[in-house]
Amino acid sequence: MKGLELRGFRDRDFVETPEGFLFCVVGCAHPEDRVIAYLKYVPSESGKWGDLNRRFSRTLKAYTIPDLRKTIDFIGEKYPQYLYYSDVFSTWMTAVPKDRIVRHYIPEQRLRDVIRNPKNVLERRLEELTKMLVDSGVELGFLGVTGSILLGIHQPFSDIDLTVYGMKNSKHARQFLEEAVKKRKNGLNSFQGSLLKNWIKSKVEKHPITADDARRILSRKWNMGVFKGVRFSIHPVRLEHEAEPYGARLYRPRGEITIRATVSDASESMFLPAIYKIRDVEVIEGPKVEDLVEACSYESLYDSLAEEGERIQVRGRLELVIDRREKREYYRVLVGSLEGGGKEYIKPLPKAGL
Repeated sequence: MKGLELRGFRDRDFVETPEGFLFCVVGCAHPEDRVIAYLKYVPSESGKWGDLNRRFSRTLKAYTIPDLRKTIDFIGEKYPQYLYYSDVFSTWMTAVPKDRIVRHYIPEQRLRDVIRNPKNVLERRLEELTKMLVDSGVELGFLGVTGSILLGIHQPFSDIDLTVYGMKNSKHARQFLEEAVKKRKNGLNSFQGSLLKNWIKSKVEKHPITADDARRILSRKWNMGVFKGVRFSIHPVRLEHEAEPYGARLYRPRGEITIRATVSDASESMFLPAIYKIRDVEVIEGPKVEDLVEACSYESLYDSLAEEGERIQVRGRLELVIDRREKREYYRVLVGSLEGGGKEYIKPLPKAGL
C-alpha cells in the first residue's frame, strides 16, 4: 500500500483482493472505507491473460450494462463482501473494502517501469506512443498505462490503454491526437477496413444504436485508434482536486426519460463519468420536470461525442440531484444505470439539413 498517502484511488487504477480478483477502479471519489470498482479479471488456469506464474480470465466480457449486471450478480451470490449499496447514488454496485486490498496497481508507476525497460513489441509501442505524447506537450508524470499492461498479464493480442491525468494534459493529448490521426502521422491512424466494420457491428449488437449512430459516434472518438498495427485508447482521468468529494451530491431516481437537448458545456465529457451540461430541453418521453440541466454517462462509448451548441438525444434514468454544498436541487439524466438494462444511450443528432 506504499504511496497511498500521497495519491488516492483514481479512475482506471486496479486493486487486487486476497482471492486474486482484479478490480478496475471507477472514478476518483469513494466511500471512506472502500473503493468503487468493477471486477474484470479472475484467476483461471485456462485464462488467456497472464504470466509465467498466474493466468486470468475476464469476467466482464464486454463494457455493457447487461454484462456488468452479470458480474454484480456473481459477486452478490459468491462474494457478498464486495457488494455495496450506495446511499449517495441510490444503487447497488461493487466496491472493495480497503482492508481487502492486497495490492494497488498505479498506472503512472507501471508506465515508468515499462518505458525504462520495454520487454516486448507491445511495450515498445507503448514507449513510442508515450514519447510522442510527451513531445506534444503532455507531462510524463501525468501519463499512465492501465488494462492488462498495468497488471503485467498482457499478451501479443492486447491493446494499449493509456491514462492521462487532469484537464490540462487531457486537452494537450486531445489536440495532438486529433491532428496526428487525421493526418496519419507517425504511424497513427483511425479504424479502417474490417476493424472499422467490426467496431460498428459490435456497437450495434450491444447497444441501442444504429449503424449510422455508431459512425457518428466513432467520428468523434479522438481517444482511440491504431498505432503501428496496435489498437490504442487514451483515457482522461480527473485529478483529486478536479473530482467532487463522495457524497457532495445525492442522486435520487425519478423514473425513465428520453429527451433532446442542446449541449451548453462539454468540457467534462472526456472523463468518466462523461458530463454534458444541457439547455433547451425537449422531453420526448417521461416526466416533464423543470431545471433539467445535465446528462451524465458512465458508459465510455458516449464520451466526447458532442460539443457546445450541438443537439443530442438522451435516454436514461431521471435523477433528482441534491447538491449539499450549494444547497440546491436540480435534475439530470443518467446513462448507464442498472435499471436501464442496456437500453440507455446518448446520440449526437445530425445537423438540420444533413
